Amino acid sequence: MLANSDDRILPFQVEGLDVRGRVVRLGPSIDTVLARHDYPAPVSKVLGEAVALTVLLGSSLKLDGRFQLQTRSDGPIDMLVVDFEAPDRVRAYARFDKERLEAANGAPTGELLGKGHLAMTIDPGAEMSRYQGVVPLDGAGLEDAAHEYFKQSEQIPTRVRLAVAEAFGSGEHAWRAGGILVQFLPEAGESVRDLPGGDVPEGITPPADDEDAWTEAKSLVETVEDHELIDPTIASEELLYRLFHERGVRVFQQQEVRHSCRCSDERILGMLKSFTDEEKRSMIDDDGQINVTCEFCSTKYTVSPSEIGIETN
Repeated sequence: MLANSDDRILPFQVEGLDVRGRVVRLGPSIDTVLARHDYPAPVSKVLGEAVALTVLLGSSLKLDGRFQLQTRSDGPIDMLVVDFEAPDRVRAYARFDKERLEAANGAPTGELLGKGHLAMTIDPGAEMSRYQGVVPLDGAGLEDAAHEYFKQSEQIPTRVRLAVAEAFGSGEHAWRAGGILVQFLPEAGESVRDLPGGDVPEGITPPADDEDAWTEAKSLVETVEDHELIDPTIASEELLYRLFHERGVRVFQQQEVRHSCRCSDERILGMLKSFTDEEKRSMIDDDGQINVTCEFCSTKYTVSPSEIGIETN
C-alpha cells in the first residue's frame, strides 16, 4: 500500500536515464502558510509555487542546513521570501501592492513578479561557507528562473514543474501545492528500493548517449499535468511509475515537511535590543508598548520598553 504523499518529499532515481529527482506534495503545511496571511488568491498561488520550489531545492541539504529563496522585482508582487530549514521546516511570506494586483486581473506568475532578480542562498551549516546564486527575473515564471539558476550556477541539466491550486469541498477550501524536479546526474548510485515494475523490461533499449537520455527524461517530465502534482488521490509513487516505469524507477525514503516559524519571545527581544535607544523610542506605540508582528507567521508580540532598557515616564 502506497503511503500518504501529503507534506512529503519523495526522492527518486531512474538508473536507465541517469537522472535523479524529488517530488513534493504540500497539503496542510502550505495551507497553514497561506492562511496565516489571508493573501489574495493570485498572491497565494505565486507564493505557493515559491514554497514548492524551495522545498524541492532545500530538501537536498544536510540536517543542519538552511536554504532561502528571495525575489525582489517591480511587479505587483514585489517580494517573496521562503525559508527552508533542514530537515523539514518551512516558512514564507509575500509583499504586494493591492491596487496593482487588482489591475493585473489574473495575470500569470511572470507578470505578477515582473522584472528584477531571484536569489537562492545556501547555508550548509557546520561553519561552512554560505553560497548565493542570483538570476534575473525577466517577466517569466519561477520554473524558468529555476532552470536559469541551475544553468548558470550548477551547470546541471534540470527540469522543474510546479503547480498550486485552491481545493473546495463541503463548504471549505484549502490550498495545495506540488512540484517535481529532475536532474541529469550520470553515475548516480545509492541504496534505494524499487517501485513495482521498476526494473527495465526486456526489449527496452537504453538511450544511446547522454543527450538522448536527458532529452527523454525532460520530455517525460513535461507531460506532467498540474492536477497530478496536487491531487491527493494520486500518490507520488503513482506519478513516478507513470512517468518512468519503462526505464526503471526507484525511490528513497520519504521526508516530511511542516510549517514552522523561527520567531519567539527571545528572538524578538534580541532583535529589538540591537537598535539604538532613539530607534527603540520611535517604536513605542500610543499604548506605551512596542508591538511587533512576525512577517512570516503573523504572530503578534508585545514588548514593554523596560524589557529592552528604555524607561518611560
